[in-house]
Amino acid sequence: MKNLILVFIGGGLGSVLRFLAGKWLNNSENGIPYGTFVANILGSLLIGIILGYAAKSETLNQSQTLLLATGFCGGFTTFSTFAYENHVFLKSGDFTSFAFYTIASFVVGFLAVFAGIYLVKFI
Repeated sequence: MKNLILVFIGGGLGSVLRFLAGKWLNNSENGIPYGTFVANILGSLLIGIILGYAAKSETLNQSQTLLLATGFCGGFTTFSTFAYENHVFLKSGDFTSFAFYTIASFVVGFLAVFAGIYLVKFI
């Protein structure tokens, strides 16, 4: 039960921050979902740092990892919104934005995870 509460709290905080990022960064004029992109990239970097640090130092216990990685990062990042935004691009015929957003999200997201793990080496 304790683990469920930790994931719930972390997920709630992450979801609220993602919502705020979307409100602040998404641009309805050009339709580019910068808020989702930034949340997914920052979440990828954070999960790399959190899990890299947990593996390196063993100072984060299972509860802290559940709160931060599973809960917060899981709530902050969003694959479902990413998928829906790509659906909107395809439906509107904006294949350039679809291709750029999809490729950039995957490439930069993976690089962010690796960067987070790499940065932990210096902590």
